[in-house]
Amino acid sequence: MDVDGGPAERKVTCPGEVLTSAQDFMRGHGTYVDDENVVASVAGTMERVNKLVTVKAVRTRYNAQVGDLVVGRISEVQPKRWKVDANARQDAVLMLSSVNLPGGVQRRKLESDELQMRSFFEEGDLLVAEVQAFFGDGSMSLHTRSLSYGKLRNGQLVVVSPNLIRRLKSHFITLPCGVDLILGLNGYIWVSKHVRQSDREGEEGFDAEAVYSNQNDVIDDATRTAISRVANIIRILATRFIPLSDSILLQAYEWTIEQDHQVPDLLQEDFGDALVASVTNL
Repeated sequence: MDVDGGPAERKVTCPGEVLTSAQDFMRGHGTYVDDENVVASVAGTMERVNKLVTVKAVRTRYNAQVGDLVVGRISEVQPKRWKVDANARQDAVLMLSSVNLPGGVQRRKLESDELQMRSFFEEGDLLVAEVQAFFGDGSMSLHTRSLSYGKLRNGQLVVVSPNLIRRLKSHFITLPCGVDLILGLNGYIWVSKHVRQSDREGEEGFDAEAVYSNQNDVIDDATRTAISRVANIIRILATRFIPLSDSILLQAYEWTIEQDHQVPDLLQEDFGDALVASVTNL
């Protein structure tokens, strides 16, 4: 494989494929040396940075860092904590002390708060949170002490490989079509109806009723169509191993609008290939 395409080249490779000469490049994760050649040991995306060649596996679990934004699903309610499926090697933990209480009051959590934990989050609920720390066994400790974090409503979840999520300045994205995106670094992406920042925070500050409500808002047909269109675009790009960012998604959405196709047409093979070609300038 030719790796002389630039300072940070990304290509799809398969196990056993010869990537380059071991005399000219250094082997990184996902590779090994055989007969003076650097060979891929996993199926994934090859990356070259200067003289270092690595392969990131297509199917892999999320390796978290402190400060990462993640989208997760509540898997279990335990005393003073929730277990959260965050696409990692083990469930993350959200402590009762790490969430906002109704009224936004910063106070010590009481026994009465523990008895009401299911009124905050219960099994199956989706939420967006931040990685706060790690426990001794390596599991993540999450927190939702921000008005931008908390329970998710009014949308749908799309799951992709964590390797396809680029680290951006902000992982909260609003598209001109009235759709909000939350790009979780763990590969869970939330596509939902746009919520204005003033509505999120409320005039009086923390809006506990909205944050912990299980009731979705009324969503008009145009917004539903836009949400489905964006979700299908993400699936198309993910199946073709295209790294996701705000600029790529906006460019892809505008292209699909120009083509004037219906949302189900996006999942057709030919249309998907044309979409990828348009955003990668192939």
